[in-house]
Amino acid sequence: MNHLLLILALILLITLLKLAYSIICVPLRIQSQFSKQGVRGPRYRPIFFGNTKEIIRMFEEVKAKPKSTLVENDVVEYAAPFYRRWSRMYGESFLYWYGTTPRVAISDPDLIKEVLMNTSGSITKIGFNPSNRQLFGQGLAGLEGHKWALHRRIAVQAFTMERVKSWVPDIVAGVVKKLEKWEDIREGREEFELDVHKEVHELSADIISRTAFGSSFEEGKRIFSLQEDQLLHFSKGSKNVYIPGFRFLPTKDNRERWRLEKETRDLVRRLIMTSSKTRENSRILLSLLMASYENQEGNVEKLGVEEIIDECKTFYFAGKETTANLLTWALLLLAQHEEWQNKAREEVVRVFGFNGLPLAKNLNNLKLVTMIINEALRLYPPTSVMMRKTSKRIRLGNVDIAAHTQFLLAMVVVHRRTEIWGEDANKFNPLRFTEPRKHLASFFPFGLGPRICVAQNLAMVEAKIVLAMIIQNYSFRLSPTYVHAPILLATLQPTYGAQILFKKISLT
Repeated sequence: MNHLLLILALILLITLLKLAYSIICVPLRIQSQFSKQGVRGPRYRPIFFGNTKEIIRMFEEVKAKPKSTLVENDVVEYAAPFYRRWSRMYGESFLYWYGTTPRVAISDPDLIKEVLMNTSGSITKIGFNPSNRQLFGQGLAGLEGHKWALHRRIAVQAFTMERVKSWVPDIVAGVVKKLEKWEDIREGREEFELDVHKEVHELSADIISRTAFGSSFEEGKRIFSLQEDQLLHFSKGSKNVYIPGFRFLPTKDNRERWRLEKETRDLVRRLIMTSSKTRENSRILLSLLMASYENQEGNVEKLGVEEIIDECKTFYFAGKETTANLLTWALLLLAQHEEWQNKAREEVVRVFGFNGLPLAKNLNNLKLVTMIINEALRLYPPTSVMMRKTSKRIRLGNVDIAAHTQFLLAMVVVHRRTEIWGEDANKFNPLRFTEPRKHLASFFPFGLGPRICVAQNLAMVEAKIVLAMIIQNYSFRLSPTYVHAPILLATLQPTYGAQILFKKISLT
């Protein structure tokens, strides 16, 4: 018996020593190695959460600040308050800790380009922790290796520009329906107020549902509602270090995640079954994802039902959330800068006429509208930061990086670098985009390299059409009730909505 107790005590001692080594010795050694190379940061705390508690506190401090009706485009403190504080203390590249995992924050375009354009496999995407995986499933956003390559090949064929152009009538139909609703709300008044954040989210959900499901788009909208609820849990979980096994505990949040996940998957599965039986239009997204494709080796590739469900979940969220938030910020900026709104309206009328509907063949003529969209993406990128990690020891710039180090790529900071964009980098000026980009990684709202957003064609076409049709029909200005308080959930969005006052444009 004593012998057994001694063995158990020895095992426990060895386990504790290994744990102490992994959570104290290894991080402190890594921190020392970075410090010797000039990369410093907040000190490592030998506890499970690393610097995450400090980061959460900074976000809470920003939320507690007095609110303003003044629109200031310097949103770094809202999107990444920790970056602003620590970069001022330690330099533009600094080290901080996500639990026991080292993270290097970067805003140097050269280094960001090196990270995102890497094709060697030494830098990979960071997967979602198990608690957050329900939002995207096992779709493109979270896959790696062979499975990612397969899904990517099929998705690329589903989102070619020619395919996207075939969806233009569906997009236009969705906007027409929304504008008719606005006229019902107006009730003949000269001016009326709308929360455009809510309105464009509804519109984007309708458009993606039409393009994804065709005649079943009303059922598709229910999936968006479920995904929005899941987003709240995603945001909460992404700010904390995941504790292994926690997702299996029947907590209130976990039970709600499970319920949302089950209902979402059941709905998508039902739509897949319906589509396969009715053989609906082959141009809708669901049919394209269900189709078989021949790869370069001549082998036929096809996604399984569960894989299609995962991709649908990814495209529902990414397609709707990104475009809706882009449109929200673009409309807010134009409401604040009515001179640009007027210039854009002149272009829209010149291209489509006073009451003509957008056509796919004319969208490339919307030069200024495109520049306005790009400027909105620069100032308010929906995804404010991007994350990557090393799979092995590498050298980035002139710094040796340990294996399993994570990178935070501060897009929202790069988009405001004065040496690239000028001293007025926080000002809204669409004409910045009349000149070619000075650096490949100076503007990357859809990413760069092999993992660049596969649906960016759809996002840009949808944004052009929606913005053009709203500008064509209404003049608008910022409402006195609007409070400027951007918040970062999974994407950058206004905390209290986006209230804008609209006037119907008279053709007489």
